Amino acid sequence: MKSKLLIALLLILASSAVIAGKAEDQQIKSRQSAYGFAGWNLGKIKDQVVDHPDTYNKDQVIAAANAIAAVANSGLGALFGPGTDEGTGWAKTRLKPEFFQQPEEAKKLATDFNREANELAKVAAGGDAGAIKTQFAKLADTCKACHKSFKIKE
Repeated sequence: MKSKLLIALLLILASSAVIAGKAEDQQIKSRQSAYGFAGWNLGKIKDQVVDHPDTYNKDQVIAAANAIAAVANSGLGALFGPGTDEGTGWAKTRLKPEFFQQPEEAKKLATDFNREANELAKVAAGGDAGAIKTQFAKLADTCKACHKSFKIKE
């Protein structure tokens, strides 16, 4: 239920944002918001199962993992329209033009992210902090791979 609500909220925000300005910049804003939200939830999990395992809270980790899976399943690909490697959302985009030049690699990395995010939600539901830590690392590796290929470093 929470995942469906989050997806609906993201779609509403993305739809209303497009009405408010240049479509490419609105896609960038929505994309930055979605990945920012996923990153915030990744940080919550990292804090509890990697950095400070003594603070592990099963319910919080499950909620964070479900939120990440919801973002991964929300149709983020629609926010990578032509021209969104230039422009400004909340900040100047850091999407490399190579994203559009290597569509098969971009698709593979997106599929990897989606698969590992969904697996993290399943593993988190089991409550085993060690298993969550292992799956968290797999998901983090998909993020790093995409950033390395398609994100401009600050």
